Amino acid sequence: MAIVVESEKACTVNPLKMSQPLGATYAAMGLDACMPVMHGSQGCTSFALVLLVRHFKEAIPLQTTAMNEVTTILGGYENVEAALLNIRKRASPRIIVLCTTGLTETNGEDMEGHLATVRKRKPELNDTELVVVSTPDYLGAFEDGYRRTVTAIVKKLVTPLRTVREQINLLPGSHLSPGDIEELREIVCAFGLQPVVLPDISGSLDGHLDAVWRGTTLGGTTLDQIRAAGASAFTIGVGEQTRDAAQMLEAMAGVPFEIFERLTGLEPNDRLVDRLAQLSGRAVPAKYRRQRSQLLDAMLDSHFYTGGVQVALGAEPDLLLAVGSLLQEMGAELSVCVSTTASASHALLPAREVMLGDLEDMERGASHCDLLITHSHGRQMATRLGKPLMRIGFPVFDRLGNAHRCQIGYRGTLNLIFEIANLMIGKIAHHHPGNWVLPQSSLDCATAARQGNRRT
Repeated sequence: MAIVVESEKACTVNPLKMSQPLGATYAAMGLDACMPVMHGSQGCTSFALVLLVRHFKEAIPLQTTAMNEVTTILGGYENVEAALLNIRKRASPRIIVLCTTGLTETNGEDMEGHLATVRKRKPELNDTELVVVSTPDYLGAFEDGYRRTVTAIVKKLVTPLRTVREQINLLPGSHLSPGDIEELREIVCAFGLQPVVLPDISGSLDGHLDAVWRGTTLGGTTLDQIRAAGASAFTIGVGEQTRDAAQMLEAMAGVPFEIFERLTGLEPNDRLVDRLAQLSGRAVPAKYRRQRSQLLDAMLDSHFYTGGVQVALGAEPDLLLAVGSLLQEMGAELSVCVSTTASASHALLPAREVMLGDLEDMERGASHCDLLITHSHGRQMATRLGKPLMRIGFPVFDRLGNAHRCQIGYRGTLNLIFEIANLMIGKIAHHHPGNWVLPQSSLDCATAARQGNRRT
């Protein structure tokens, strides 16, 4: 169990965390025909938009209520009404997710009251679902905004229905990529089950070209599917951040649930396929038995290069747990762990300490480490320290293919292990050019890596 400590610095120097409104927007992007709206200044929205576009290399539908000095002081009702009417007229979304920012939260606006008044004054909005989420960006982080938004969507839109035995809900955490979600869906369908994925960014942010254009999200969980989630026989959540939404589903529609703290690694995927076999009454398909044996072989081949390696890791809580636990199982040591916000996931991390801080905190403790793992804002740190950097999480804007990375399931775990091991092999090759040989044991590998560090 890791001890959680907070950085005592007066300011953030090199940010690790992203804001709650950005996490809320990310969740809304997984709904079909949806328009996320930030109730705040244009600058807040522009910053989020730039990060999403750079990460996914896709057009991102995102609007703002464009608050200014006057409306911030006098109240932003008129801006909310005007934004909703303009969005409906121009884009015709089926769902609008309105998330607050620090600007409007500090002002103490009654957002539920605003929407109720808009409904009465403008009946033409009655064919559009409106979901409001409180996401002040001076509290919490990306994962918190995502969690609150998914929970608000469930509370607002899910309808209790008669149970469909073959249908289950999948609640993916914000740390899962479109490729991860597609892999999870494929695993569930292989057992003859029908998944309702909420939210489903694999349909909207998977990097596909389409002849159809519209001003809203194109793909994702439809409004009918969200409502039908109340008919599912079971809910599977991936990450502690999905617990609130799963509990809300259980309270509203009586749908039991299980939270998988991670789906990266051997043991959690064994639990997943066992649970799916139990729910479906079917045996585990031969395909996944084969993938499991391939993962075991990959772990055997790669542990020579990960055993004894000291790692500095900076990520959102659930991603920190997923990657950190796998590294520990592969013999690595989690020397430095930095996260963004408080979470029950930290209690499960196999490390001595987790610091809630920034990338400067990570850099200060990582001088002796062999490998750095964080998002793209850690690239300057890696250059200064002369360490290899593995990019994970959000945002990753200096690499292509983020939508298609798969790091869950047996196959995704295998991909991740090879990526880490190959980074360590590359590090050894860099410091021992020419006629070098692969180490024959994890001790040899770790020793070679540290010798390379000393020479630089």
